[in-house]
Amino acid sequence: MNSSDTDTTNAGTAPDRVRLRPMTPPDLEVVSRLEPELFGAEAWSPAMLAAELDRTAGPGADRTYLVAEAPGRDGSVQIVGYAGLWYGDGGGDADLLTIGTIPSVRRRGVATAMLSALLHAAADAGCRAVLLEVRASNEAAQRLYAAHEFKPIGHRRRYYRAPVEDATVMRRSLRQPADRSA
Repeated sequence: MNSSDTDTTNAGTAPDRVRLRPMTPPDLEVVSRLEPELFGAEAWSPAMLAAELDRTAGPGADRTYLVAEAPGRDGSVQIVGYAGLWYGDGGGDADLLTIGTIPSVRRRGVATAMLSALLHAAADAGCRAVLLEVRASNEAAQRLYAAHEFKPIGHRRRYYRAPVEDATVMRRSLRQPADRSA
């Protein structure tokens, strides 16, 4: 999983002037440009990003991708972050696939807002929990996840390749709606 954020504030709501919305094909140009800036050699290719986005709609849709937008200094709207989740058929655990924000908006609640939105999407899909992998050295991201009730459950040796590093696997249980059939 890609994780490039150190945001730990504004639990659950997007900061002022930041709007979350579903990622669309026109966003891929900007996201593809941001990907290597945020994730370096671990960046997903434009083709991989497009394939991921293709899985968000239509028959067999099993993913959700969001972008965070904010007004730029020139008055234009710019993408300041993006995140993705695989929820499968909703019968098991979801996987947080990627989450990242540009450096100028870190620690301002953008990643928190995206993470909260994806946790709600996983719960709405019926998932029991959300899993993620994060670089073992990325303490800031681990703090963000811990603040959202993720717990470390294991490690994946040599999971990241550039540079080679272990991943910490984290999991958060989701609260399921009460059974109304009883």
